Amino acid sequence: MTENTMPAVEAENVELDGADLHSYELAFHILPTVAEGEVSQVFESIKDLIKKEKGEIFDEEAPERFELAYEIFKNIESKNRKFKSAYFGWVRFKALPADAAALNSEVGGDNSILRHLLVKLTKVEEENPFRFHDALREQKVVQNFDESDVIADSKEVAPADEEEVVEETSKEDVPNKEDNV
Repeated sequence: MTENTMPAVEAENVELDGADLHSYELAFHILPTVAEGEVSQVFESIKDLIKKEKGEIFDEEAPERFELAYEIFKNIESKNRKFKSAYFGWVRFKALPADAAALNSEVGGDNSILRHLLVKLTKVEEENPFRFHDALREQKVVQNFDESDVIADSKEVAPADEEEVVEETSKEDVPNKEDNV
């Protein structure tokens, strides 16, 4: 046996430090058929699965309902059903790669999950989480304008010293009267 390899029996007993842990994000859609009061229970069960797989949760965004960009189909009880909305949330955690893979398969077997995605995070992504629900709220901010304000402002926009732009045309571009006869 070489110095670089270790027998499997010994490898199982080695204490791992935090350097071997990777950061992951588990994003998921919970079915809209789940009662609104039970969504938090499904979210807690996902976090319990992460803890069961020895994951350390360091950030999360609780699921909230929103309209999907397109319909998603899921086979439920031998019937294809389509969904236009879902509860979306995510959890960020640190875990070993093997534990993350086991978690991914367990979440895939949950009947209350419409879709899920497990992503390994880069250092930049880990330091700067994207808050989906906050971004949605910022998009929905609409400012109401009074029509008289818009009309009055449009008259003030054109400055007086602005030069008029005239298109130059050559003699070839201008139609000749003799050509039309």
